[in-house]
Amino acid sequence: MRLLDDGGVPVPVTLPQVLRATAGERADREAYVGPGERLTWTALRAQSRQVAAALHKAGIRRGDHVGVMLGNSGLWIAAFFACASLGAVTVPVNTRFKAEELQFCLKQADVKLLLYADRFLGIDFTDLLRQVEPAIDRRLPGDALPRLVAAVMVGEGQAPGGAWTLADFLAAGTDVSGEELDRLAGEVTPDDVLLMQYTSGTTSFPKGVMLSHYNMLGDAASVARRMGVTADDRYFSIRPFFHVAGSTLSVLVSLVTGCCLLSLPKFDVAQTLAVLEQERCTLTSGNDTIFLMMMGHADFDPGRLSLKGGWAAAGPEVMQKIRDVMRVPYVCNAYGQSEASPNVLVSDREDAFELRRDGYMLPHPGVEVRLADAETGAIVPPGAGRGEIQVRGWNVMRGYYNLPEASARAFTPDGWLRTGDMGDQRADGRMRMVGRLKDLFRVGGENVAPAEVEEVLHGHPAVRMAQVVGVPDARLGEVAGAFVLLKPGQQSSCEELIAWCKARCANFKVPRYMALVDTFEHIGMTGSSKVQKNKLRDYAVELWKIERDTVAK
Repeated sequence: MRLLDDGGVPVPVTLPQVLRATAGERADREAYVGPGERLTWTALRAQSRQVAAALHKAGIRRGDHVGVMLGNSGLWIAAFFACASLGAVTVPVNTRFKAEELQFCLKQADVKLLLYADRFLGIDFTDLLRQVEPAIDRRLPGDALPRLVAAVMVGEGQAPGGAWTLADFLAAGTDVSGEELDRLAGEVTPDDVLLMQYTSGTTSFPKGVMLSHYNMLGDAASVARRMGVTADDRYFSIRPFFHVAGSTLSVLVSLVTGCCLLSLPKFDVAQTLAVLEQERCTLTSGNDTIFLMMMGHADFDPGRLSLKGGWAAAGPEVMQKIRDVMRVPYVCNAYGQSEASPNVLVSDREDAFELRRDGYMLPHPGVEVRLADAETGAIVPPGAGRGEIQVRGWNVMRGYYNLPEASARAFTPDGWLRTGDMGDQRADGRMRMVGRLKDLFRVGGENVAPAEVEEVLHGHPAVRMAQVVGVPDARLGEVAGAFVLLKPGQQSSCEELIAWCKARCANFKVPRYMALVDTFEHIGMTGSSKVQKNKLRDYAVELWKIERDTVAK
């Protein structure tokens, strides 16, 4: 099925159209592999139609919102495809949510039906849901979530009185005909909202990013083209499907190319390395943390891997290691955010390695990017310095659900999406992201991007991973604090690492404080294995007993 025109701009299509074409062409080839399951494209489409029939029987109609709170699995994908085929909107629910976050998401998103795991990674989700909506034990809807009219529990446990078991839910839909499902799928349009992605952790409260079929399928097809994905690839992605790096850049990249997607419910380094080897995966993806953890593991042996490419959100030092240590030659650098479906910039597998390493990327055809001064809004010409990355084009969101004022603030008066990220641009138009404006800290009036200091530390032969934050200082306002995880069997000291930084970066960027750590888990990581800088900053202030009036030493 043609997804890009001759100029590389996406053709407006719907997910059910692409699913039908891919399942027809790939039929008995593997579509998804996870623990205990191997699904062909025929089987995956059949499962999605079974779920779609049950959803329709339960009263889900075009435009309704369906929450999906499951780990990475074939059922997550089938439910996503099922909602899309009815014109309903999938609301991915983060499986790390606590009760307050879950309540906010389900209520703000007006979720009508929730498909959830009874237990996942040791969490009792029925009990969590009970805390949010006590009516789950009797009959929905209840007073706390008056829009939630149905819940479906997936698992072996006893379903609460107000919820279906998955088996009963699917059985109820058996009298919905295939002809009816085809008719409903035919009414879906490319501009319909496909998914509502809740942003996490960077604002006072999450916002539901509305992404259309055209947004997400176009982004997936464009990224797949840049990565050179073929139907014969075996693509391992540990990205949670409840993030757009999972739904668009994993699930939909697989759908638009017909390649096999492989995943796990959670990121376990040893298990990931085993899957990569045993399944002879050719592609993978991740942020710098994921790649560094794989290369630093005792089981890591590049000679046992079949990886050729994929994408990474990583700096030059990590990209160099992916090629030289992991021996993966064609990894592309990628930058994006939920509001852009998510990809804004990506390199091409055929780009010179130096371009891919250093993160100099281009937007997709039909998408424009520019830099603007974060304070004045003045446009920064290519080669003239850094500024906020702004984007407009077919990949940009429809807005935030039920938040018109926040939606308006996300755009400039002339219609460009404000990313909140800082970039620089070369004279040839290639651009790279150099830091998040919200993560920048000022040392005596100088802006410091944590990623720049982290890259210097990643260049040290003993360093496995580094994380840098700005902490208070009486004289300079803020200074750098660094946490460093060493490679197994390697030794170094804070003094040695600080000296390494002094020899390689400006003095105002050199960490004032440093600590060697065994893990980052105790300060919290996001579902996509990113260290949470806000928690790390709080931890640093407590560890080093830093006060705003701390005297510089």
